[in-house]
Amino acid sequence: MLGGQAPRRPEFMKLKWTDRETFVQISLSAVRHPTEKIAIMAVMSDATDIKSLELQFVQSQKMQAIGQLADGIAHDFNNLLTAISGHCDLLLLKHDSGDADYQDLVQINQNANRAAGLVGQLLAFSRKQTLEPQLIDLRESLSDLTHLLNRLVGENVSLVLEHEPNLAPIKADKRQIEQVFMNLVVNARDAMKGQGEIRVTSENLTIKSPLHKDRVTLSPGAYVSIHVSDNGCGIPADKMPKIFEPFFTTKKIGEGTGLGLSTVYGIVKQSGGFVFVDSIVGQGTTFTLIFPAAEETAVISEDRKPKPAAFVPKVSAGSILLVEDEAPVRAFASRALRASGFSVVEADSGERALEILSDAEFTTEILLSDVIMPGKDGPTWVKEALSARPSLPVVFMSGYAESNILEALEHIPNATFLQKPFSLKQLAQTVAEHLATV
Repeated sequence: MLGGQAPRRPEFMKLKWTDRETFVQISLSAVRHPTEKIAIMAVMSDATDIKSLELQFVQSQKMQAIGQLADGIAHDFNNLLTAISGHCDLLLLKHDSGDADYQDLVQINQNANRAAGLVGQLLAFSRKQTLEPQLIDLRESLSDLTHLLNRLVGENVSLVLEHEPNLAPIKADKRQIEQVFMNLVVNARDAMKGQGEIRVTSENLTIKSPLHKDRVTLSPGAYVSIHVSDNGCGIPADKMPKIFEPFFTTKKIGEGTGLGLSTVYGIVKQSGGFVFVDSIVGQGTTFTLIFPAAEETAVISEDRKPKPAAFVPKVSAGSILLVEDEAPVRAFASRALRASGFSVVEADSGERALEILSDAEFTTEILLSDVIMPGKDGPTWVKEALSARPSLPVVFMSGYAESNILEALEHIPNATFLQKPFSLKQLAQTVAEHLATV
C-alpha cells in the first residue's frame, strides 16, 4: 500500500453484535504527514443498508430459482407417483381386505399420497399450484377445524379462538387456507415444546392510506387480518430472513421437513394476501395474515354446495385415443380405462397420434393426452387433429400445475384438465363425465 502497488478499492467487513449484524465499508489511502512521513488514513462508513439490499437481491434470485426447480421436480415426481399409485390401484382391485398383501398395498398407496402432498407443498411455495377460489367465512372454517387443531396441539396446549362478530368473507381456496392454519398452529405448538397457549384472532381491517410494512405496500381498502400467536421460544433475529425458505428448519433431523412455513407463504401470496412475522426471543411469535376482503357476501357452506352425482362408467363406455410419452403412466392409464369399460388405442407421441388419426376409418370418441411431450406437445398436435375432426372432446393431463398450461389450453374447444397424480377412479370419472357433458 505504501509503495502504491495495492489497488485502492474499499473493503467490507461484517461486525456481529449479540442482537444484529452491521456492515462497514473501509477505505485505506496513503497520505503524507507534515513531518514528511507517510501515514495511512482509514475511512469507515456504515454500509449496512447497502449490504442488506444486496443480500435481499441475492435472496430473491435464489428463491426464484428454487421455485422454478420445484415446478420442474413436481412434473417428474407427479409422473412417477401416477404410475406408482395407479398400478397400486390396479392391484387393489384384485385383493380384498382379507388377503395377506392387502395391507401392504394400502401402505404403498398411502405413502404415495403423502409424497404427492409433499410435491403439493413445493408447488405451494413456488405459487404454481392449482387453486379453487371461493368465498370463505373464516369464523366458520376455523370452527370446523377446531376439533382437528385441538388434536394436533395436544392436551397441554390451550387453543383460543377470537373473531370479530361481523368478519368479512375472503376469496381463497378453502382447503389451502385450512392448510395454512394447520401449519401455523403446529409450528406454534413446536415453538412452545407442547405446552402453552396459542391464540388465533381475526378482525376487519380498513387501510385508508398506503401502508408500508416489511418491504411491501398495502393499498387502501378493506381487508381481513388474522393473527396466530404463541408464547414460545421466539425466533432469533438472524433466523428471521430464512424462515420462509423451503427446507430451512431449526428442528432436529427427522422432526420436520422445513416446508411448513414456505407452504404458508406460497398459499397466502398466491391467494393475494400478505404474511408478516413479529417475534421476541423468549416471549413468543405472532404471524399476521392479511387478505383482501371479498366484495361478495353470500358464502356457500359445504353442506349446501351442489355435489356432482357419482358416475360409474358402463361397459363399452366409449373409445379413447390415449397419448402419453411416459410408458409406465401410459400402461396404467390404458389398463385403468379398459377396466372401466372403455376401448383404448395408445400412442407414445403427438406425431404417432396424428398418424393414427390420418386413417379415415379410425374412429374415437375422445382424446386423452399429456401436455408436455418431446416433439409435438399436447396442445400442438391436438390443434392439428381438431382441424380435421373439430367435434372431438379432449382431456389433457399433466404433472405441471394447471396454471402453467391454462393459457395454452384456452383456445382449444371442448377441453378439460386432469392433474397428475390421479387415481384409477379419478381418471375414469373425469373421462366419462367429460364425454357426458360435451
